[in-house]
Amino acid sequence: MYIRPRRNRKSAAVRFHAQETHLHVGQLIYPLFLYDGKNIKQEVPSLPGNYRWSLDQLIPEVEACLKLGITTFVLFPAVEESLKDKVASYSYAEDNFYLHAIYTLKQKFPECCIMTDVAMDPYSSDGHDGFVLNGQIMNDETLPILAKMSVAQAQAGADILGPSDMMDGRVGFMREALDDAGYNNVSIMSYTAKYASAFYGPFRDALDSAPKAGDKKTYQMNPANKQEALLEAQLDMQEGADYLMVKPALPYLDIIHLLKENCDVPIAAYNVSGECAMLIAACQNGWLDFEKAMPEMLMSIKRAGADVILTYFAKAYAEMLAQGKGFKG
Repeated sequence: MYIRPRRNRKSAAVRFHAQETHLHVGQLIYPLFLYDGKNIKQEVPSLPGNYRWSLDQLIPEVEACLKLGITTFVLFPAVEESLKDKVASYSYAEDNFYLHAIYTLKQKFPECCIMTDVAMDPYSSDGHDGFVLNGQIMNDETLPILAKMSVAQAQAGADILGPSDMMDGRVGFMREALDDAGYNNVSIMSYTAKYASAFYGPFRDALDSAPKAGDKKTYQMNPANKQEALLEAQLDMQEGADYLMVKPALPYLDIIHLLKENCDVPIAAYNVSGECAMLIAACQNGWLDFEKAMPEMLMSIKRAGADVILTYFAKAYAEMLAQGKGFKG
């Protein structure tokens, strides 16, 4: 036999020469849960190793992550019920603790990249991503609210806005509002193919953001659909999206690959809370080895075509690399 593929697997050094996919810390985005108050660091019971942070506790955490090479963080706010209303007015209020946190982090760490969440659900008394009227999620009535939220976040210093609402036309509406306000350099990472998934549970536990009634199937995508993701991607690119995101990641590796093959902007994938919680639980039970399984999970998402990965394992992966571990093929 003249051709023996095994020759390129004979040692760690040779395997690294032939390795097709490489995952760097700078390609990871670290999701963080933000609470109002002081001295708060509460572990999320359904997502061990991840916490609800008050800003004073979050600052040293961000500093530690920056030293590990993590440069980008996406912040999600947990808002008191008393501050919520049907039109999410607290989302752009001057005294919003989330906006204050963005400003503070950018002032203290100008080198860090802050991504935000644009959707009504953290601030809505109905718990939905859009404005609710007579039990219906109203698409066009939601867009001006998202635009106000976007401009407020940009004004606070956000680098990337992440519309997670799945309303039709929201990227274009946001882009126009941002440009009119002078924030034409603020990026939009659209949640392009966000599926109505069963894997969001720990996230909703962390933020207490589940809908008060009904579900999100009238705006999030049907998990059975694939070609629809291309339509969403085409629309988001036409409207000015700078990145396209697939959420969740692991059950939708084919969608990540589909968008990578057909789109000319960077593709992001969200390794969501339920995916991470499953792996953590298996490792805690001794069924899997965390230091082997976690990097393999992230590598599979990268191999599928993700240029950027949002993952709760960002810090753990960075720590492994700092210790000379990381992915070993």
